[in-house]
Amino acid sequence: MNVPSLRSGIRILGILLAGSLALAPGLFAQQEQQPPKKDAPAKVAPAPALPDTSSVDPDEQAAYKAFYDTKLEDPDRQIKLGEQFLQKYPNSRYSQPVYSRLVAAYNEKQDLTKLYAAADKALALNPNDVHVLVLVGWVIPHSYDPNDMDADRRLDKAEKYEKKALELLPTLPKPDGTSDEQFAKGKVAAESQAHSALGLIYFRRQDAANSVSEMQKALASQANPDPVDFYVLGVGDFALKHYGDAADAFHKCAQIPGPMQDRCKTKEADAKKLAASQPKP
Repeated sequence: MNVPSLRSGIRILGILLAGSLALAPGLFAQQEQQPPKKDAPAKVAPAPALPDTSSVDPDEQAAYKAFYDTKLEDPDRQIKLGEQFLQKYPNSRYSQPVYSRLVAAYNEKQDLTKLYAAADKALALNPNDVHVLVLVGWVIPHSYDPNDMDADRRLDKAEKYEKKALELLPTLPKPDGTSDEQFAKGKVAAESQAHSALGLIYFRRQDAANSVSEMQKALASQANPDPVDFYVLGVGDFALKHYGDAADAFHKCAQIPGPMQDRCKTKEADAKKLAASQPKP
């Protein structure tokens, strides 16, 4: 999945927000409901800022700093230090940012059970943790299993999370020492991911019109577009009989190297044939 710029934008937002967070046959055929999962890692990777530690036990402070200083690209070490910290200091003032960062680390390891558990604890401590809301709301539809008895409930939760995140993002205060450009890029990346998640949620529900609307919003601000988003957009347009638009979406998907290319090329050809057969306005 080709999303380095979007990932870095979300990462910036995680860094910027962490200080305040620490303190405070239907429409789609069945085969169309399974865009790739494993090669579509989430785009959020937060780096919680180090809160004021002047009144904290030195050992606890050192343990949190060791966790905080761990590189985002080393999820195994993040998980080890984070779990050790929470076990030793279960009532720490830093528990929320630790849980928040562990959500991303568990996602990198594809450990959804621990991801959801950490997310629930992070949101219990801070229901307005935008990083967790956006990330978990994105992961749920990408990990969708129609045979899961809780599948619909999970989609409802994901929709609620992303809508709440979109409500919170415009009102977030810019932390001191952060440039306007950095903060704006982080928010745009988060908004794009939230719309992408909503587009896939509606796709799973076979709601073509809303899926197309959300994917259009998501793709409008992606510097390095996600081929899965183009694919879902194409399927939605195809279901709405907007064959020309579907062909365009599948064409853009097919231009991005990766496992989606062949599928999108086939879908593009199908959409073009139907577009050509449509009566001219």
